[in-house]
Amino acid sequence: MLISRAQKTGLSLYATLTLLLFYFPLVCLLVAAVSQKRYFSFPYPLENVTTKWFAEAIASEQVAEYVGVSLKIASLTTVLSVGIGFFAALAYARHAWKCRRMFQKIVLLPLFFPQSVLGLALLMWFNFLGVTPCWQTAVIAHTVWIAPIATLIMAIQAYGLDPSLEEAARDMGAGTPRILARITLPLMAPGMVSAACFSLLLSWGNFALSLYTTGADSALPEWLYARMTGGYKPVVPAIGILSVVAAVAVLLLLFGAMKLAAKRRAA
Repeated sequence: MLISRAQKTGLSLYATLTLLLFYFPLVCLLVAAVSQKRYFSFPYPLENVTTKWFAEAIASEQVAEYVGVSLKIASLTTVLSVGIGFFAALAYARHAWKCRRMFQKIVLLPLFFPQSVLGLALLMWFNFLGVTPCWQTAVIAHTVWIAPIATLIMAIQAYGLDPSLEEAARDMGAGTPRILARITLPLMAPGMVSAACFSLLLSWGNFALSLYTTGADSALPEWLYARMTGGYKPVVPAIGILSVVAAVAVLLLLFGAMKLAAKRRAA
């Protein structure tokens, strides 16, 4: 179907407005992070621009402590979610078994619970077991919610795999562990990387589950919320901007590594 020039202009304008709507909060965050004053207003004088809040955020030992806790939670959650999700995705998409349909429904249930309700339920469960909330319990809570997302992402990749490759390897005498390591894992790698990215970012910025399950080991989102509600300084949006920059850098590195690996395999 041919699209007229007016329709192209309208679609381009619509796409531009949509992108502006998505990224305008990030622009406001950047403006707040470079302001000398606690609050910014328009018109915005250039003499108010400063980068001291970024330097303060990087040099702060308190911020480094909260970042360390968040990194531990996000890293371990990513490993567990991808590990659980890999085998769950194979069961979800590749193999026909008696309770497969029920499993496909049950694996999605945590996604339909509000995170605050799920966090409260897990906190009550930990208290019933006599477990003191800490960053390790937050890892369990994050994994309960994020592992189903990782499963769905990798299941998309699993649906597209050609089963004849594994069957041919098995006909040639390869055992299940060898097939898993030499065929299934490399073919699932793009889905695993995507699931790892989502898991890391979702865990890093998760506030509701962390609030209920970290105990004394507060994560960075909790500290940011506390500083926003009391004792606000522009160092808070500065940390937000640094987090966005770090997340973008990690994504670029991962996708660059994937492209490099694909070129090597093609060569």
